[in-house]
Amino acid sequence: MKIPVEVVKELRNRTNAGIGDCNKALLEVGGDIERAIEFLKERGAAIAEKKKDVATTEGIIEAYIHHTKRVGALVELNCETDFVAHTDEFKELAHDLAMQIAATSPQFLTSEEMPPEAEAETETEPQAACLLSQPFIKEPDKTVQEIIAETIAKVGENIKVRRFARFELGVEH
Repeated sequence: MKIPVEVVKELRNRTNAGIGDCNKALLEVGGDIERAIEFLKERGAAIAEKKKDVATTEGIIEAYIHHTKRVGALVELNCETDFVAHTDEFKELAHDLAMQIAATSPQFLTSEEMPPEAEAETETEPQAACLLSQPFIKEPDKTVQEIIAETIAKVGENIKVRRFARFELGVEH
C-alpha cells in the first residue's frame, strides 16, 4: 500500500512526528489518520516507558518571567546527553514547562510526592497540584506527562523534571 504524500504531511503537521514515523504509522493502520495518531501516541508512551530508568545527568535550567514582571518560574529539566539538552525540542519543552509552572502554580511534581495532609486539601482537584498530571496549557487535551513522553519519543532520550520553583511578587510559599 502506498500512502499519499499529502496524508503523510497532514499527520506530520498534527503530531510533529518524523516523516518516516508518520509513513510507518499510516502503513500500520491502513492509512487512517486518527488511528495513526493513536499508534504514534502508544509508540511514544512505549519508548518513554523503556527509557524511564535511564539516568538523566545533563539538561538545562529554564526561566520564565510573565510580561507583568509579577510572576516567574524556574525549572530544571534533565536528559541523558548534553547534545539533546541543546536541541530545539528540548529547549522548547523546558520553556513551555516554565510557563506552565508560572501559569498553574503546581505544588508538587507528582502525586507520589504529595503528603496525605495536602491530598485532603486538594481533594476536589488533586491533579491541579501536581505538575505532571496537569492538563498542558498549550494542548489541554494532553497532560504535561504526555507532552514529556512525546518529546522523549522525538529525541530518543529519557527526560525528567528534576525540580521547579514559582515566584509571585508579594506572595510567600
